[in-house]
Amino acid sequence: MSLSFPTLELCVEALPDLETLTDEELRDEIRRLMEEEREVSYRRRILHGKIDILRAELQARLQKQVGGESPLREVDVDRLAEILASKAPPPTEEELRGEER
Repeated sequence: MSLSFPTLELCVEALPDLETLTDEELRDEIRRLMEEEREVSYRRRILHGKIDILRAELQARLQKQVGGESPLREVDVDRLAEILASKAPPPTEEELRGEER
């Protein structure tokens, strides 16, 4: 199966000369940009949903490969949480090599 991705073309349009616009034209431009932002936001939410589905599928496959166990079964999650919360010192060389603490 081949995945194809659309080419992302970023086109940043310049704002019109604001001094020449009437109040109504400014309001129209605000409404237009707000609608565009809503469309982009919706597309982003759809993409995040697809990413979540793909990650869940990958995780399920990885769990099957390791006999139903989590692929992270050897990770010390509590230690990692302490390190990330800066409550623990960085791992020692021995810990990095996988030796007992």
